[in-house]
Amino acid sequence: MFDLTLIGIGTGNPDHLTLQAIKAINAAEVILIPRKGEGKADLAELRRAILAQTLTNPQTRVVEFDLPTRNEAIPDYLARVEDWHDRIAAVWSAAIGPAASVAMLVWGDPSLYDSTLRIAARLLPPERIRVIPGITSLQALTAAHAIALNDIGAPFVVTTGRRLRDEGFPPGVNTAVVMLDGECSFQSLDPKGISIWWGAYVGMKEQIILSGDLAETAPKIVRVRAEARAAHGWIMDIYLLRRALA
Repeated sequence: MFDLTLIGIGTGNPDHLTLQAIKAINAAEVILIPRKGEGKADLAELRRAILAQTLTNPQTRVVEFDLPTRNEAIPDYLARVEDWHDRIAAVWSAAIGPAASVAMLVWGDPSLYDSTLRIAARLLPPERIRVIPGITSLQALTAAHAIALNDIGAPFVVTTGRRLRDEGFPPGVNTAVVMLDGECSFQSLDPKGISIWWGAYVGMKEQIILSGDLAETAPKIVRVRAEARAAHGWIMDIYLLRRALA
């Protein structure tokens, strides 16, 4: 049995780390770094760069492992994800070995659209898991555009690109933040009366942001996003949609 600390590291900018996060990094016996293949080698390299700036404990070992890919032959989406998480948990267990104190660097914050906590629950009871909060891409997006997340006293929804495509603009709100969207799903909406604030690599030196009326801005986002992904081999983006109040 071991103790696991999940450390939110923001969006890849070392300046996003809190003092609490840096202390947790240096308190760990082992730090795990996942490798996602050559196409996403930058993601592991960013974690290495963060550790190069923050890890000062010579007793801490850094262990890298290859992350399994999803089995696309499983037709049901949720079943496919559950199978993937089971296999990731098995790889974690093998990589950790006999260590008593383990840490993982998690993009953004472990609580928001991230599966690390669900995978950890396959290996450990809750009392063995500690979470260090981090800056989310949602916060980095609104900061980059210098906008408020919500209108005065108004609710908002955080959703996925798949749900936006399938269900349209979420009912009952005028603000929706969309994550995990590899298909520019805002194109499926009637753009009338909707504004968009989009960002890729938010908070990083590679940051790109665009905003404006959805009808006018959508084609530019699609083009810029494709160019950025081709240049870097990967992309992390997020956007906020706001429709005019009736």
